[in-house]
Amino acid sequence: MTRVVLYGRAGCHLCDEAREVVRTVCDETGADWSEVDIDTAQHPGRDLVGELGELVPVVEVDGVQQGYWRIDANRLRRTLTPAGPRPLA
Repeated sequence: MTRVVLYGRAGCHLCDEAREVVRTVCDETGADWSEVDIDTAQHPGRDLVGELGELVPVVEVDGVQQGYWRIDANRLRRTLTPAGPRPLA
């Protein structure tokens, strides 16, 4: 299962920037990622253009939206990196 999905569209400069952020962070963390063009993809049960058209690029991790427009590499990295052991209180 792909953990990270980048939703975008052709000709979108923010999508180009987001793609580089996602690629870099996923390379660092070993997470699988894929990209979906909202204008051409067929997603049963979802109207991607209606749902995401004004927000692209949008990044989801495990089906949960993590960001849109400008993707924050640190936030994505924290989401993909398992938390270490927590100290006892």
